[in-house]
Amino acid sequence: MLNHECCRNRIFYRNFFRDFRLTMTARERKIIKDFHKCNFYEIFKFFQAESNKRLAATKEEKLAKRKKNEAFVNKYGFCLVDGHRERISNFRLEPPGLFRGRGDHPKMGMIKRRVQACDIIINCGRDSKIPMPPRGQMWKEVRHDNTVTWLASWVDNVQGQSKYIILNSWSKIRCESDHNKYETARRLHKFIDKIRATYREEWKSKDIFVRQRAVALYFIDKLALRVGNEKEKDQADTVGCCSLRVEHVQLHRRLMDKEYVVAFDFLGKDSIRYYKTVEVEPRVFNNLKLFVKDKGKSYYVFDCLNAHELNDHLKNLMIGLTTKVFRTYNASLTLQNQLDELTDEEATVAEKLLVYNRANRAVAILCNHQRSIPKGHQQIMENLRKKIHNKSNAINDLEAEFNELKRSATLSGTAKDKKIAECKGKQLERLKDQLKKLKLEETNREENKCVALTTSKLNYIDPRISVAWCKKNNVPIEKIFNKTQRTKFLWAIHMADENYHFPEESPVIDDDN
Repeated sequence: MLNHECCRNRIFYRNFFRDFRLTMTARERKIIKDFHKCNFYEIFKFFQAESNKRLAATKEEKLAKRKKNEAFVNKYGFCLVDGHRERISNFRLEPPGLFRGRGDHPKMGMIKRRVQACDIIINCGRDSKIPMPPRGQMWKEVRHDNTVTWLASWVDNVQGQSKYIILNSWSKIRCESDHNKYETARRLHKFIDKIRATYREEWKSKDIFVRQRAVALYFIDKLALRVGNEKEKDQADTVGCCSLRVEHVQLHRRLMDKEYVVAFDFLGKDSIRYYKTVEVEPRVFNNLKLFVKDKGKSYYVFDCLNAHELNDHLKNLMIGLTTKVFRTYNASLTLQNQLDELTDEEATVAEKLLVYNRANRAVAILCNHQRSIPKGHQQIMENLRKKIHNKSNAINDLEAEFNELKRSATLSGTAKDKKIAECKGKQLERLKDQLKKLKLEETNREENKCVALTTSKLNYIDPRISVAWCKKNNVPIEKIFNKTQRTKFLWAIHMADENYHFPEESPVIDDDN
């Protein structure tokens, strides 16, 4: 990891060196006291050489390795669930290494130790053959719990969180779970007007707890904020709606040409910065002024409210309602509305794909799914621009040649000259189509360089919207979902026809639910 950016971070090497010293003998600890006097370069060179060896492997060596891996997957990568053979998602344990985390995580650099059999809880059927631990070792525990879907579990030594071996995303259980998630989001459409009317009315409540809950729910609904839980001191200082502090919000009665503006600036999930200025309704603005009045920067905005209370309130509004359902509903609805608005039935497939990515980007922005600019982005863009330049020159040259041939054919009037000119014309049209595709690709890559489109597409957008759009607009589904994703969403591909539309039409509120 010497060439990794995190190695230049003071927190990273401080945590690493502290853990590194714990692995030393007493004699070594007396000698090795300063991280900056340690030289790990020989080890680095060794691993670089190993990596280069793998890259330089012959076709035969790569084929032999692939066959060995396939045999390994066939042995360990499957399990039986209710008599059905199901693929396991992550049957290989993460090897020991250094914890990175996201952003400036307070534990970055700590050593993740090797997971041993004595750390692992196995979960299998009572009548199944219990897998054997490595020789000389024993499992921490063997359970037969059929109320959960994980097959093995252990606690990560760095963050103290439980990790799991689970079924693959296209397993029957997980597909059913996916389908239920999107159906719950569709059902929210029947209740959303009533929920919004209720929290708007509660902005005027005399009970400060009810007011805070109503304003928090407004942000969860409109901005797709996560609920947010309190963090321990040794955890990353990531924030959600309920854990917003006064330092994370700035109130502007007027900003530029807007009124009642709230500026948010905090670290969200995975330490990704959430920075957004939004116009809010006057009553929300005034309530926020009340919530932050006479509070220091480190005090909570919603100090009367916690995540548990908000989640309980959501369950009372609709069976199965969580903050994630709001995100799923608003993400799916945003994509559907964007596709309805932007799609031109007469456009080419390449143009339609650009429309889809723009619609998907609107969802990613809503959900704050950002990414850093890929390392190779600049080089890719330069190569693209070079191709565009060369293609444009080729078109100019061919166009001049075509015009000359067309004039000659007109003057001579022979069928042969006309056919030559016609062939050149078709060649010119092909080049123009290629140039158009290159320009669309350039636009697409530039627009999406800082946005992570996959997260929302795989986790928050009802896949039936994408499938129906593809079928209706004659866009190959493989242009939207790769092979693995198509397997994950096989149920959606079979279920959705071109008339599927999110959410359900003509919502009817069922007061008895």
